[in-house]
Amino acid sequence: MRLGLIGLGRIGAFHARTLAALPAVDSLVVTDAVPAAIAATVEAVGAEAADSPEALLAAGVDGVVIAAATPAHTALIRAGLDAGIPVFCEKPLSADPAEAVQVAHLVRESGLAVQIGYPRRFDPAFAAARRAVECGELGWVHTVRSTTLDPAPAPREYLEVSGGIFRDCSVHDFDTVRWLTGREPVEVYAVGTAHGADFFAEIDDVATATTLVTFDDGATGIITNTRYHGRGYDVRAEIHGVADSVAAGWSDTTPLRNVDPDVSWPAGPAASFFMDRLASAFQAELGVFTEVVAGRRPSPCTVDDALAVTWMAEAATLSRREHRPVRIDEVRLDAPGAK
Repeated sequence: MRLGLIGLGRIGAFHARTLAALPAVDSLVVTDAVPAAIAATVEAVGAEAADSPEALLAAGVDGVVIAAATPAHTALIRAGLDAGIPVFCEKPLSADPAEAVQVAHLVRESGLAVQIGYPRRFDPAFAAARRAVECGELGWVHTVRSTTLDPAPAPREYLEVSGGIFRDCSVHDFDTVRWLTGREPVEVYAVGTAHGADFFAEIDDVATATTLVTFDDGATGIITNTRYHGRGYDVRAEIHGVADSVAAGWSDTTPLRNVDPDVSWPAGPAASFFMDRLASAFQAELGVFTEVVAGRRPSPCTVDDALAVTWMAEAATLSRREHRPVRIDEVRLDAPGAK
């Protein structure tokens, strides 16, 4: 098949290498707002160049991967829909929740497959944990934990426009706990601290956060995030049920120092970058998208999944600012009777 890739920044360049190596991809067409990025990618993976998204979508592609900056997501998804092809888009649908609702409505009306990028669903251990829940091996799940700990903050320029830790970091954990349990969140309570660089307080953000999520069956999700985890990049999950418990993300690269004198694990070296820690998940995710494009399976992560995560992020942001629990229905713009 012939695929298009829009956006060749850090994640886009990584996706270009992954897509070019997939057996299902015969040709890859790429574009970016920076001509040098296009040239570098063409040379690195042998892709074809397009000088604009419009030119790329007119180049006979069977599907398109959107890895451009968040402000461009909505317009590019619309363009993909107008071209009548399946779309893969990195999270989120939009930085504006109202706009996200609108584009989700357009996707449903189009009948086209749109897959949103949440790679942890494709990590082998996370997928095995999900199967354990689905098969009933754990019994009733009462607690799920999800962690994302970054080694260092992103540049201030990015964080000023990212929407805050709950919208740009915790969202991966929000999707994880909802997907692992198969349950819908009904309420969140979030706290955080701005310890670290002075600018976190200046932009009304926090550098470390914890979110409690209550699900519709009474289970509890516990999510921890930080911009300061000097030992490395840490992504893990635990699911505890009445019959059994499982964990995902524990390995010799887990950036945690065990001080038990009788235990030598983990052996290291610690993971230090999300693209290294989740490399196999990104590969599997885009491999699945080729199956979506071929019509062999539906989208595994839909616009409705993305909206559910949006409401969790909005509720957590409001909860942290107002120091109170926030029900999901307070922030949902697509709920019956919502304004």
